[in-house]
Amino acid sequence: MGTVCSILLTSGGHQVTLWGAFEESIERLLQDRENRQLLPGVRIPAGVRLTADDSDCFADADTVVCAIPAQFIRTAWTRLAGHLPPAVPIVSVAKGIENGTLLRPTQVIADVLGRGRRTDAGPVCDWPLAVLSGPNIAAELARYLPATAVAASADPAVAQLVQAAFTTPWLRVYTNPDVIGVELAGAMKNVIAIAAGILDGLGAGVNAKAALLTRGLVEITRLGEALGAQTATFRGLAGLGDLVTTCVSPEGRNRGLGEAIGRGRSLEEALAGRKSIVEGVATTRSVMELARRHGVDMPITRSVHEVLFEGKDVLSALSELMSREAKPERA
Repeated sequence: MGTVCSILLTSGGHQVTLWGAFEESIERLLQDRENRQLLPGVRIPAGVRLTADDSDCFADADTVVCAIPAQFIRTAWTRLAGHLPPAVPIVSVAKGIENGTLLRPTQVIADVLGRGRRTDAGPVCDWPLAVLSGPNIAAELARYLPATAVAASADPAVAQLVQAAFTTPWLRVYTNPDVIGVELAGAMKNVIAIAAGILDGLGAGVNAKAALLTRGLVEITRLGEALGAQTATFRGLAGLGDLVTTCVSPEGRNRGLGEAIGRGRSLEEALAGRKSIVEGVATTRSVMELARRHGVDMPITRSVHEVLFEGKDVLSALSELMSREAKPERA
């Protein structure tokens, strides 16, 4: 997604620096201008400056975009914090929840930069924070296919800044004040996408997939409301839109992993050889702990957790979901 963001921002006339944590990876990009592992055939614009140098990666920056996988955000920002200019807005495009702390990506950034300062709402820092999320398959954005996204921030001016920076003729960006809802929706849909892939691997059919997406959205909304998110967010692009895209796209990493498991492979076998991180695996652990702490019933998520980490057979998990106590449909 970092590569895609560099394309989007460059097309909007912005000067972009793309930082990487590993010097050898940046050296390969400098030679090829192409991320052959993750986005083969997609060229990084010639005007994008590539660097692995922590000390000058923020030179002349007026906005910073964080495209680091959720479980590695803390390590990267601990490394970079001393080089960050004051008051520069930071935009997260990560989708996950940190294991252990159960913090969302913007909260992890705030926790590092604020050196543990907290309010009742969670970690705080002196940098404006925002999140950009939505139904955005990276490879499609890189091919200039039409898409939409949501820019969320507690500060409307920051959300509008992100909206203006990322809007292109093929990407329409909306604003939203609900940072909690947008981040939680982006994280939790990956768990449901693993379940969707398992159904695909089992050949369970379209009826089952439709039921999964519908009831999965109910679970996502329940936990989001318990954590202070706005219900409407989960019916929008960051919620329903992203959920549908991730659960049906043949390019979706989480759905693809679930499909491999549905076809009989273990989690370790399904992860072996993958070139990119499947965020939903770690997120499943965090979501189950959040559900436990807040007393939220999430039967689909629980079943995914049992299959991934507790050795439950996928057919047994599906059978248990289908044989739960009969009840009226309600959110």
